[in-house]
Amino acid sequence: MEYYQYIKALHLIFVITWFAGLFYIPRLFIYHIEATHKPEPEQSILTTQFKLMTRRLWFIITWPSAILASIFAFLLLYLAPGWLTQEWMMVKLGFVVLLYAYHIKCHLIFKELQNNVVKWTSNQMRLWNEGSTLILFSVIFLVIVRDAINWIYGVLGIFILAVVLMLGIKIYKRVRSKYPDA
Repeated sequence: MEYYQYIKALHLIFVITWFAGLFYIPRLFIYHIEATHKPEPEQSILTTQFKLMTRRLWFIITWPSAILASIFAFLLLYLAPGWLTQEWMMVKLGFVVLLYAYHIKCHLIFKELQNNVVKWTSNQMRLWNEGSTLILFSVIFLVIVRDAINWIYGVLGIFILAVVLMLGIKIYKRVRSKYPDA
């Protein structure tokens, strides 16, 4: 157990860098999608640049961080298997599965955009971008509060956060329609 805290620190570092990648990749997707509506040669220049930026972010930061965060998490659970008997840990692992589903869907969107297939609007991608935020809030509150969490308030809080995020996106859309360079 003398290495437990070091492994925990590494797990947290890679969780943070994983989320950084998951927060930024949809933003790059938004810019890429919007670039496809530009006239040439601007469109080609921008889409080429966004493909390069997303490829580097995805394969140099996001995927390695996801893998390393998971390796260190498995090591922590191996060293302290008692965590698996805790209800909050089972719920957290459910959110981790959801996070991986979100990550894999981002990977599929990444591959589509790399192949010049645009199936999403920039507004749809803005909504998608909030998925990782909701998962992050859920996991952090769950880990910090643990057994004391009141599920009714927790679910209500996440629902309110989702509504606030959606309203923020709608307000931003209105501001952008009035001020396109905002």
